[in-house]
Amino acid sequence: MTDQKTSAPKIGFDRFIALEWAAAALRARAGMGTMEDLDESLDQAGMGKEARRKSLTVLKRLWLQPYPEFSDFAERGISIFKDDPSVSAAVLTWGMAITTYPFFGKVAELIGRLSALQGDCAVAEVRRRMSEIYGEREGTQRTTYRVIQTQADWGAIEHTDKGKRLVRLPQTNVSNEDAVAWLIEALVRYVGKALPVSAISSQAVLYPFGFEQSLGYLISRSPNLAVHSQGPSSQYVMLAQSD
Repeated sequence: MTDQKTSAPKIGFDRFIALEWAAAALRARAGMGTMEDLDESLDQAGMGKEARRKSLTVLKRLWLQPYPEFSDFAERGISIFKDDPSVSAAVLTWGMAITTYPFFGKVAELIGRLSALQGDCAVAEVRRRMSEIYGEREGTQRTTYRVIQTQADWGAIEHTDKGKRLVRLPQTNVSNEDAVAWLIEALVRYVGKALPVSAISSQAVLYPFGFEQSLGYLISRSPNLAVHSQGPSSQYVMLAQSD
């Protein structure tokens, strides 16, 4: 499999992004809202000029002007939303975020892994492990916390113990089959390698979401995913090879 993330920045999701803003950007890109709606949403946040500019840059990469290597993937996510507006903007934007911004994905992966047994984890532990991966510098700590705040605003977690711990909120069941297949594709793009089909539902980076469908069946129906076998009972999913 070729590397799908060569142009994406290692640290780029460096702002708190409210779900309201992401949803407004998605609606604008889908032709179901306007840029004026997004501007109004950002205005209500009362940000300074520079903070607003940086927040808009993240929103552009998520939906408005994705990186070229992710433009087709983004368009398919937008089409899912246009066909079924009941699909949560959090589900679709999460898929774009882990695909476009590996830093966002790594924070999600750590939260998902550290909270898997008890349902909660320490903020300090997430920040410490991110510093081990991305280096001990102020930017890593600050950006990690902004991503944590973002994931909380998107309904994945909440703060407890005076902000020291993170508690998982109930998972969102993703019922739209096209959205599930698209989110699996986002997962494979984030991981950058083939994954066992049997392990998809337990992948930590997708901790806010639950799936009730037969994932193997949905993968087999997707033209953007391919399944190959390694042994008689082990199937792996990877990105389909483009022509």
